[in-house]
Amino acid sequence: MSNQNDSVINDSIQQFEGKLSGFIRKRVRNEADAEDILQDVWLQLSNFANLADLENIGAWLYRVARNRVTDRYRKKTTDSLEDFVYESDDEDSVFKELLLLDDSNSPELTLFKENFWDELMEALEELPEKQREVFIWNEIEDMTLQQIADNTGENIKTIISRKGYAVKHLRKKLNYLYEELNQ
Repeated sequence: MSNQNDSVINDSIQQFEGKLSGFIRKRVRNEADAEDILQDVWLQLSNFANLADLENIGAWLYRVARNRVTDRYRKKTTDSLEDFVYESDDEDSVFKELLLLDDSNSPELTLFKENFWDELMEALEELPEKQREVFIWNEIEDMTLQQIADNTGENIKTIISRKGYAVKHLRKKLNYLYEELNQ
């Protein structure tokens, strides 16, 4: 089984290293932290007893990476605006990473994805226009909150506030889907 695990680890590194590295780098401020987190992810993968038990290694890797980024922020005690922006970006993108980057072709997950996108679009329509725009630009179109502020001419704190209200609403409306995904 060790040889099989080694093969899965090597294949996973080849397939996900670039994307996973980019995912982490978008969420931390310095290269050293990003490298440490990436190494932690690979270490956790190598310590997994039977990799054949993982249904979707990609989703698992992204979840471990997201958890490591979150852990890193929780250890820091600074309350700077920049830290808040990075931390909120990380928490809000869990659905996006799991649902967009899944490669399992599972019929159940396909149905879940369709349901999720329908529910997300319905919940987005309930938001005020400016909140909806900020959320879409940031989460779906991958614009940074600072880019949105620059493009709209709004104060960064206003943009962060709009994103926060949108996220609160979406979390409330979509919480049952998050619970379903984690079961």
